[in-house]
Amino acid sequence: MTRFFNWIGNLWIYFINQIKAMGIADIIDILLVSVLIYYIYKFIRERRAGKLAVGIGVLAIIMVLSNVFEFAVVSYFMKNIFQVGLIAAVVIFQPELRSLLENVGGDSIKGLRSIGEDKENQQTILFINELCEAVGEMSMSKTGALIVIEQSTKLGDIISTGTVINADTSSMLLRNIFFNKSPLHDGAVVIRDQRVHAAGCLLPLATKNNITKELGTRHRAAIGASEASDALVVVVSEETGTISLAHKGHMHRGYDAVRLKAKLDSLLVEDKTKKKSIITKKKSTQE
Repeated sequence: MTRFFNWIGNLWIYFINQIKAMGIADIIDILLVSVLIYYIYKFIRERRAGKLAVGIGVLAIIMVLSNVFEFAVVSYFMKNIFQVGLIAAVVIFQPELRSLLENVGGDSIKGLRSIGEDKENQQTILFINELCEAVGEMSMSKTGALIVIEQSTKLGDIISTGTVINADTSSMLLRNIFFNKSPLHDGAVVIRDQRVHAAGCLLPLATKNNITKELGTRHRAAIGASEASDALVVVVSEETGTISLAHKGHMHRGYDAVRLKAKLDSLLVEDKTKKKSIITKKKSTQE
């Protein structure tokens, strides 16, 4: 522990000396790097590779701590992992790196929004009502539909394959998008933050081999999207008008608008409220 505190003390002295020697050019340099880091973080956060980036960050912290405490075996092991890991990271993040270079200077910074829990639940219920109303009417008219509700796993790579709309979710808008004469009907709609974020998106097909042959490409794409993320995917069959819901790689069929609404209420309102209540109780217990 003495070595650790000495290391912290030396680091603090070095930090103070650097601040004293800092000039205008250094401040501008730091600001530019901060902006660059922010945009890189924002870009990675909106894609599934964000979870991989968190894992790499944890490994980096372990390597630093192993050096500070002089854990020879752990330090040797982590150094070898990172030597190979740099090449592996380039391969893993290749789609994200390519997209980043193609979209430098893209989206502007969005303001932070603060919404109370009650208001958030009310908005979620209104969103579910509009969605289920549209799905129910499309089921009656046998209009094919594929709707992805994004959750904690960001779907930026899927959104990039479609057309960004970013409009309030309404029954009329969804029915217009999936109208068979619409240019965007042959693809998926991605819902982000309870808004129709993009339409005409392409989804990855399911990797499972045990899927019944009765399911077509639309249903297989729904299962594929739910395998690769925690998204909820609503499907309306064009042949039968059957409503289905894909979640965690499984397809649940035979819904109507009322049953779908009850299921989405359970997943998007009740479950989140329970999780927040559990977290609040844990914090109060620790205090």
